This record gives sequence, structure tokens and C-alpha cells, in this order.
Amino acid sequence: MAEVRGGTLARYLAVGATNTAIGLGCIYAGQVAFGLGDVASNLFGYGIAVLFSFAANRSWTFRHEGNALGAFARFLLVLAAAYLSNLAAVLAARDLLQVPPLAAQLFGILPYTVVGYLGSRWFAFSRTPAHPA
Repeated sequence: MAEVRGGTLARYLAVGATNTAIGLGCIYAGQVAFGLGDVASNLFGYGIAVLFSFAANRSWTFRHEGNALGAFARFLLVLAAAYLSNLAAVLAARDLLQVPPLAAQLFGILPYTVVGYLGSRWFAFSRTPAHPA
């Protein structure tokens, strides 16, 4: 809990907000400046955003000094888990609570953020190796 008070959560949220703006900007740039379609521009934007998020969270948020390649692989697993938690919450809101689809997207924000933060803090950028040699 001391780490949260030490600012990692605030830094994580700041990186997330910046990451969202960068990703969306790249998606729009892909469509407008490069003439990419929806799928290609979305892949472009998300790819850039994932790289930015990894670099910023590794160096600034969690100040991780371990193996970068291993951390990146773990970070991708965390993103997958965060996405699945987001999707589960959105579908539950839509199907079980009968929330309109666009509004149901809001229900996925909290689980995505919580899983992403905890997974990044305790798994992707852990200060101790997940599997000691």
C-alpha cells in the first residue's frame, strides 16, 4: 500500500490518460494523414499506444530496472487480462443489467484499470523476479 501512496497509482493514471490521447491521435492520423481504413488505423494507434504505455510505465510509473523483454511479455499478458475483465464487465452490464451498449462501455473502465494497475505493479514490473533463476 505504501507504493500506492508513493505515487505509482497517480503516475499510472497519468500515463493512462496520456496513452489514451496518443492512441486516439494515432488512430485519427492513420485515417486522415495516411489514408488507412478503420481496422488498420486502429491497429496502428493501439500499437503505438502499447509501446508508449510500456515504456512510460516501466521507466516512470514503476521504475523497473529488470529485463525489458521479459517485462514486455508480462505486460502484454496483463493487457490481455485487463481487456478480458473489461469485456466481461461490458457484456454483463449490457446483458444482465440491460444497460444500453454505448453506456455499458463505461462499466469496463474500472476493472480494466484495476487489473492493469495491479498486474503491472505486481507481475509485469515486479521488483523481484516472477521465477527466480
